[in-house]
Amino acid sequence: MRGALGRLLENIVRTPKPAVQVPHGDPDAVVDCAVYAGGARRSGPRQIPYAEAARLAGRRGSFVWLGLHEPSRSTMTAVAEVFGLHELHVEQAVSGGHRPGVEVLGDVTRLVLRTARYVEHDELTATSEVVETGDVTILVGPAFAITVRQGPVGPLALVRRELESRPEVLRQGPWSVAYAVGSRMVDSYLDVAEHVEHDLDRIEEETFATVRSSEFAHIYQLKREMVEFKRAVLPLGEPMTRLLELRDVPAALRPYLVDVRGRLARAADRVGGFDELLNSILQARLAQVSVDQNHDMRKIAAWAAIAAVPTVIAGIFGMNFEVMPGLDSPYGFWGAMLAMVLIGGGVHRSLKKYGWL
Repeated sequence: MRGALGRLLENIVRTPKPAVQVPHGDPDAVVDCAVYAGGARRSGPRQIPYAEAARLAGRRGSFVWLGLHEPSRSTMTAVAEVFGLHELHVEQAVSGGHRPGVEVLGDVTRLVLRTARYVEHDELTATSEVVETGDVTILVGPAFAITVRQGPVGPLALVRRELESRPEVLRQGPWSVAYAVGSRMVDSYLDVAEHVEHDLDRIEEETFATVRSSEFAHIYQLKREMVEFKRAVLPLGEPMTRLLELRDVPAALRPYLVDVRGRLARAADRVGGFDELLNSILQARLAQVSVDQNHDMRKIAAWAAIAAVPTVIAGIFGMNFEVMPGLDSPYGFWGAMLAMVLIGGGVHRSLKKYGWL
């Protein structure tokens, strides 16, 4: 009896443990947060606080996937405190706009990908936006994957649903997120390339059409857009190769990553081909402009030669001499006019025969 009373008094006077503080930040930056284990989402369809998810991560092979969109510095700092990220990860994730690459800092691997989306338009103009880009940073740790997306392009909700429908891939842990996001980005590159190819076909038809516009600033605009697209696709080849060399990548995911690298190579080849085709179209258009200008100058020179005939005749008979042939003749004026018409007509016929008119 005395022992039970002592335990009751001890529970009454025991100092309560402080509750775990959830870091504050921008709640709108958190798109989704869930815990995965055994190839399935263990936290249910609801989104859970990332501090709670971090406590659950690591148990029985579980991991956290935290998705962020344009987080503030305070939000990213709070996330770094919960998951033990380096301060450089905070700076790099908040700033955005980085070149595609992969780097390892401690036990966290940072993978940067550029997002791309084709902007629909009825007609390509000198100010048309063809390709819109952003970037996504993936931080892969032992028991977490954090995706930080910058810009309106490339939402990852569809990627999450697709990955959740593939338990055999999701079972590979946080690196399955890196694979799924990378695969989605490469698919978007191929989709953008297909749409851009249609724009190039229209420009090519317009360039070599019988009746064409004198404006070609839209070709320069498309070339500028392709420069931005190239910066998203071409630099990613080396990071994908380095990613396959990392020992932390599960062996079961390597064939999938090899497939992503192969599709990326096809996208890079298409983008490189677009650049060469645009250069050829631009050179052809500039040559056409030069030919058109030369043709116009020949027309101007031909009409100037025709106009010189009546000018010379009128100038001769306009001289103030008292004695000139035909001045006293009643047919002098009509003879001069007839000479102008005959000589001018002969010059016109000759110039037209040689292609000047």
